[in-house]
Amino acid sequence: MSSTPQQRVSPPRSALVGRGRGGGRPTDPGTLGVRGRRARAMYVAVAPYFLLFAVFSAIPIAFTMFLAFTNWRGIGSWDMVGFTNFEYLLHDPLFWKSLKNTLILWVMSTVPCLTLATLVALALNSAVRFSTAFRVAYLVPNITSLVAMGILFSSIFSSNFGIANLLMNSVGLESVRWLQTEWGIKIAIASLTCWSFVGYNALIILAGLQSIEKQVYEAAQIDGAGPVRTFFSITLPMLRPIILFITIMSTIGSLQSFTESQVMTSSQGGGASSAGGVGNSGLTMVLYFYSVAFQENRYGYGATIAWGVMVVVVIFTIINWFATRERKR
Repeated sequence: MSSTPQQRVSPPRSALVGRGRGGGRPTDPGTLGVRGRRARAMYVAVAPYFLLFAVFSAIPIAFTMFLAFTNWRGIGSWDMVGFTNFEYLLHDPLFWKSLKNTLILWVMSTVPCLTLATLVALALNSAVRFSTAFRVAYLVPNITSLVAMGILFSSIFSSNFGIANLLMNSVGLESVRWLQTEWGIKIAIASLTCWSFVGYNALIILAGLQSIEKQVYEAAQIDGAGPVRTFFSITLPMLRPIILFITIMSTIGSLQSFTESQVMTSSQGGGASSAGGVGNSGLTMVLYFYSVAFQENRYGYGATIAWGVMVVVVIFTIINWFATRERKR
């Protein structure tokens, strides 16, 4: 009696899934997703970020949107007023005054700051000795308290004993009542803003300068290009992404400026009508929001102003992007 040898047939791969420890945990990470304990561990690892985001960002944003449809004053009932706050915002002369002031201060601070930062970056890039010490020195203003520097700049631009008037008198010019005139307030605030961010922007531009290959400059020298032609034909075009980043960040920061104007033109709790100094000359959008919400206790309309600030920031960020991006030829 003959017997036929039987071949041992391996079970299909799908039949093996589910055996062993882990109850189906995949052995090949490229074929199946994470499950079970591994998935729970990953969710636990990323949970703190989403928890903090929900508590400090998502919930406040949603609550601010809800407040914008009420006339809540901090206590009492939550009376819904619909779009009344938004309609009033469109016809509010103080809001448009604050928007105008914010845009003027943006131009007065961003253009000089970007120019000075570029000059400082070029100087640091060519410096050989003590370059690290210079970089640290230029970064110090950015990490110094704006409140403290606002008080210092208030003294510098003081009408009676300020250093600014002392320097003007030394060259034969008359004293200026800086913090009692419309343009004097704007110049003082723009000077503080520019002083605070020149060093920070200079270090960013310096990083862009050091990323440009030296062979490009050597080729320009061989072709007979001078320093000015090299800067405008090589350096400036290759710094376009850096300039775009600085411009957008400066726009967002300037449109949200608050501390400089609040410290240098403190209204002593007088509300929005007296905020920003003489004739509301230094009244910015965020300072207007602060005065309405936390000094006049009009939280509903204050939330509406906050959403107006957000819309303005988004619009000008988009404008900056299209104005400074590289155009295709």
